[in-house]
Amino acid sequence: MSDKKNNKRNVRNNDEDYNPKFRKVRKKVCPLCADKNLKLDYKNADQLRKFINDKGKILPRRATGACAIHQRDITLAVKRARQIAILPYTQE
Repeated sequence: MSDKKNNKRNVRNNDEDYNPKFRKVRKKVCPLCADKNLKLDYKNADQLRKFINDKGKILPRRATGACAIHQRDITLAVKRARQIAILPYTQE
């Protein structure tokens, strides 16, 4: 009986770094790098809303999956849209 349990564990957990408490998370792909036709525009509020949370804060790279170059572009576009009142600074 215990041999079956051990065999089942070995088959499922053939990775030596396996830890049942933590699951492996797939690396996110930058949405702007993945779609070359997608252009980031500060005048397109619907597109920018994907990169801000419900309180109006800009989401970090680990949440959006954007690369460093595109995250800077996202930040700049959101700040420009806020400046000309397309996006609000805060959500109430």
